[in-house]
Amino acid sequence: MARGLPRVLGSQSRVAEALPGGYMTAKNSRARSIADVAQGTILARIEIAAPPERVFRALTTDELTKWWGSAEMYRTTAFTIDLRAGGAWRTDGVGADGKPFHVGGKVLEFDPPRRLVQTWEPSWDADAPPTTVSYLLDSIETGTRLTVRHAGFGARVTSCESHATGWERVLGWLTNHVAPQPEPRFFLCRLLPSRATFMQDMTADERAVMQAHGKYWRGKLAEGHVIAFGPVADPAGGWGVGIVAVRDEAELRTFQSEDPAIKSNIGLRYEALPMLTAVY
Repeated sequence: MARGLPRVLGSQSRVAEALPGGYMTAKNSRARSIADVAQGTILARIEIAAPPERVFRALTTDELTKWWGSAEMYRTTAFTIDLRAGGAWRTDGVGADGKPFHVGGKVLEFDPPRRLVQTWEPSWDADAPPTTVSYLLDSIETGTRLTVRHAGFGARVTSCESHATGWERVLGWLTNHVAPQPEPRFFLCRLLPSRATFMQDMTADERAVMQAHGKYWRGKLAEGHVIAFGPVADPAGGWGVGIVAVRDEAELRTFQSEDPAIKSNIGLRYEALPMLTAVY
């Protein structure tokens, strides 16, 4: 079922919020997957803003048919599993082309809600030896860190690479099902200096502030909150521009107020405009 899909690597950091009862939740991270084709092994990981029990249930009950697949790729139509070591499991599905497929195997280890190991025998690769899929669910402050290890591809490089990209998509589907997040809002932010010649004649102190500002934005870029940013060579006077993805205007204000450029009180200010949509 983890068929080849366009690879999207990278991660978004989580921003924790205290909820009633003391439980901490967060923004979901983006799935990361690495294929070690020399060893014939895939390692994929994601952090999900839901407890391990919730994630484990989505992986081990017929709830799986509600999230594993998409209309443009394939749909999982049935899932059965005998949750014990030695028990059999199987999924059936239909591709976007209307062709049926199935994946099955044996349960090797079952330790809810922390670990599930099973063999993997897909109908589209029926002549190949079975591979092994291991799910490890670690409880973290903000939910669950799910690690998938898919091993046993041997010299089948193309299949290993294809499943690596597929697991990224599958983990995204799982995350969107158990811990859906609101769609982000995008803003165009302009950082305006106190004078037109600021970029040309910064003092040593101002330069230090801008270096801290750049480090702050690079961190937000790595977290996935920033789409792009950089200085603009405006003939009337340079300024900075950035496109940010946030939940709402309150998060945007926090984003800006924590910027060293603003906290330094050297006369820099933000101007932000909402974008109607963002294509990236």
